[in-house]
This record gives sequence, C-alpha cells and structure tokens, in this order.
Amino acid sequence: MNRIVFLILVLILLIPYSYSAKSNEDNLLEVLKTELKREFEVYSKQPIPCYYLEYRVEEIKSGEIEYSFGSLVEDDTDSMRVLSVISRVGDYRLDNTHEVDKKGSIYNPFSFSLPIENNEKAIRLILWKATQYAVRDAINTYNQVQTALKEPTDIPDFSKESISTYYVAPQNYKPFAKDEWLSRLKKYTGRFVDNENIIRADANLSYKYYRKYLVNSEGSSVVQNLSYIQLQILLVGKTNEGGTPLVLSYHAFDFDSLPSDTQIEADIQRIAELQNQLKNAPQAEAYAGPAILSPAAAAVFFHEIFGHRIEGHRLKYSFDSQTFKTQVGNRVLPKYVNIYSDPTLRYYNGKAMFGYYPYDDQGVASQRVTIVEEGILKNFLMSRTPIAGFSQSNGHGRSQIGKMPVSRQSNLIVEARKTYTEKELRKKLIAECKKQKKSYGLYFKEVIGGFTQTSRYSPNVFNVTPTVVYKVYTDGRPDELVKGVDFIGTPLAIFSEIEAMGDEPGVFTGYCGAESGSIPVTATSPALMIKKIETQKKPEGFNPAPILSRPR
Repeated sequence: MNRIVFLILVLILLIPYSYSAKSNEDNLLEVLKTELKREFEVYSKQPIPCYYLEYRVEEIKSGEIEYSFGSLVEDDTDSMRVLSVISRVGDYRLDNTHEVDKKGSIYNPFSFSLPIENNEKAIRLILWKATQYAVRDAINTYNQVQTALKEPTDIPDFSKESISTYYVAPQNYKPFAKDEWLSRLKKYTGRFVDNENIIRADANLSYKYYRKYLVNSEGSSVVQNLSYIQLQILLVGKTNEGGTPLVLSYHAFDFDSLPSDTQIEADIQRIAELQNQLKNAPQAEAYAGPAILSPAAAAVFFHEIFGHRIEGHRLKYSFDSQTFKTQVGNRVLPKYVNIYSDPTLRYYNGKAMFGYYPYDDQGVASQRVTIVEEGILKNFLMSRTPIAGFSQSNGHGRSQIGKMPVSRQSNLIVEARKTYTEKELRKKLIAECKKQKKSYGLYFKEVIGGFTQTSRYSPNVFNVTPTVVYKVYTDGRPDELVKGVDFIGTPLAIFSEIEAMGDEPGVFTGYCGAESGSIPVTATSPALMIKKIETQKKPEGFNPAPILSRPR
C-alpha cells in the first residue's frame, strides 16, 4: 500500500489557556463520561467483548477573511462539534486494528456531528448511535483479522498506559479588530490591481479555536484548548514558463502580536520585487552537485526526509520501507548533529513552536523524545501502537478528528554542536564546487513545503518545493536567481552528503498530511551545506501566462 506524507505551508497559532480543576462544571464532559460508562458496561460483556472504548470531541470555532486584488471574496465564521468514536475488540495483544494482508490496519473510527448546544438528550442519542456503529464495525474488522491471521505476534496491538486526568476551563477569546484587518487586507492586495506582472494577489487571515475532549474506558479524561491563527499573502507573477507562488506567512499567540502594518508592507514590497526578477529569470536546468539550504529550507528537509521515517508505527507495518528499523544505536547523521522532538515546547530561541500540545490525541502526556544524539539514532516517535523494542507511547499519537491516531511529528528540533557562519558555508560550497568541477552551486533560500513516500512498493523519494533559488558562482559573479527547481532525492543517500551546518536556526510551520489526517507541526534547523543534491525541472504550465491581456 502506497503512503505519501506531505507538508504544506499553512501556519498555525496556539493561544495560552488558563488552568482549572472545575471539570464538574463542563456539561459536555459529564455527558461524555456518563454515556461512555453506560455503553462500555454492556459492550465489554458481549461474546466478542469491547475491551476499550473512546470518545473524542472537538469544538471548533473558526473564522476567515480573504481578499483578492483589493476585493473581499470570503468573510465566514463557523461553529461545530465533531465526535469520533474508537472501539477496540479482542484484547491489548490482538484486536481489530491488527494489520491485514500487508495493508496496515483497515479499521477507522466513526465520526459524527454533535449539537453545538448542550442538549443532553440529543448528545446522548448521537453517542449511543455512533457507539453502535463503531462496535459493530470493530467486530466485523476483528473477524477479518482472525481470518487473515497466519501466525500470532509477540508485539501487542495496543499499549497499556497510565490514566490521564487533565482539565482546563473554556477559553474566553479576545475579539480581534475585524474592521482594521479588513482594511489592511484590502490595501495589501489592492495595490496590485493595475500591476501587469501579477496574476494573483491574495491575502487570507484565519483563526481556529479548538476545545478538545477525550474520555476512555480506562478512566482517562483530558480537556485542552488549542488555537491556530494565520495570515498569508500570496503573489503569483506572469511568466511564459509558469508562475512561481511567493508566500508571506505570519503567526503569533494573539492578533495583537502579528507584525505591524509597516513590516508587512515592507515584506510585500520585497516579494513584489522578487516576482519582477522571476519574470525574466532563467529556467534552471537539472542539476547534481553542492548546495546550501537556508535554515527554513533545512527544517522542511529534515521534516520530510527524516521525521516521517522515525514515526514508530511505520516500522510495524509490512508495506513500509522501515528505513531506520534496525539502525537504533548506529550512526545515521554526522557526529555533531542532535535531534529531538518536543511537543512540550511553546518557544524555541524566542520563536513560537506550534507542534505544542499538553496531551496527544490518545490521552498520553506530551514529552520530549531524544531521537539522535551525536549522530546516533536513539529512539522513535511512539503512539500507543507498540513496535519491537519500544512498548510504550511517548506522547506522539496524533490525528485529525475522525481519523485513527498514529505516531506523528510535533516540534522537530535539529541542533548542531559544530557550526559555521553563512559566509563560511558559502566558502565551503564554492570549494566543493571547484573540487567537483562545477561552475556553480545552488542556494535554496525559500520553500513552501514538500512530500515524501515511505512505502516499499514505490520509490522511496522525497521532493522539497523551493520558490527562491540562486546559483552561487565559483568565479565571483553575483548570485543569479533561477526558477523552475524541484529538490529531489532518496533519504540515505542525501544524509551521507551533509558536510556542514550553520549557526542560526530557522523555523518552518505548517500542516502535515498523512494517513491520520492533517496536523499542525513545526520543524527548526540551522542551514545545511550538502556536498551533492539533485534537482529536476518543475512541470511547465503551472499558472501559465494568460493568452489575453488583463481587463482594463
């Protein structure tokens, strides 16, 4: 089975919350607990017993305003509650989530909408109906597992974890200055109405406030608040080969902490000038040779190429390539590299970290996990799906509501004990180019995301999507902006080519998509100098130049 995981540039924000022990004042929580207890008492005594039952509910309050060329195209607010029910039948050793016919688990939770009003009877009715569906489907799936099972396994399907109890009061969110932001977004995009070089000029400001509930039959009860705010500005220029999207993305803990109008205007001017340069920039040819990745580009690089391959559940399923399954204790990166994943971090070097959460989506407390120490692989990111040698979760079971949680990244931190300034990295780049008889190297300054494949049934490749790339010439000529570049490769080959790392970290935040849905993540890394990378030309025709001139 093919698995593709990807990261897109959709920035997020977490707003601080207040603590409270008054969980008895939360009507929805009490309804969830009461109904789960009633349902589990019956279903746990059936001929094929339900040994674990879980309710997850997300209350989502969201809003979005979007402008294009100075005109309002969206002004929307929404409120909803979504329920997800997970039922496990059998026992912790073997249950309905067991891999079937080398295709991974075929069980999925049942998802329903809940009333946004605290109407207890209506909510309990939906919980009752959803639980029936979930248990019946779990039994059917368990029968398929039993039929397909060829030999028992020593690795359980589900780990036993400590009971978690955590509660925060509902958050009172400060209203944002909507009229002011409407005016600002209109101004940011309206300036391009008469610009012949720009075919898209969009600005989007959105927020999502989550109140997340989890109760299970083991006794855990977790209620937490998470919030996400983003401001994105997109410009696409007109070229015959296909336009390059340039994106400005901002995030903060509250609306008041977003950048000033003056700062955003300056940033818009910068990417507008870049679009003018890209119009006449040459198309890059396919390339294999030395390159520097800026800190933000390096963060995406590690997220895609390394981060997905240390997500523990992938090492259990037979369809996965299991790149690092036997590498614990071995050197996988240069000796000066340390990597850890830490969802307890809200800041790193003054930067907000948006893979933060107090508890994961299986009710396990978040914790820092050392992945690589002095270049040696030490650990994997674990959910409640055990693998050989790693029997417990380390708080990385995550999913979009309605999906089955699996081990996923949170805040991936890459650090180096031996570092170089940007000037020193450029000297190393030029020296390596001369050694390889290359007239230039590449500098990847800005990226908008990437994707990777981890299945053993398809090429194990990655693709990072740069938007701003320069040729760095060995003869001293000024750097030259080029377009149409895709950074591609295979993981183990590229790791062996890392030569040096910079002294300043960069952050990339986005939504990561995989089999358990889209989740917010952050990666941070210093710049990388790599002895040999490979690029290919982008497909032509993306945002092609219009046939007709712009309307007047």
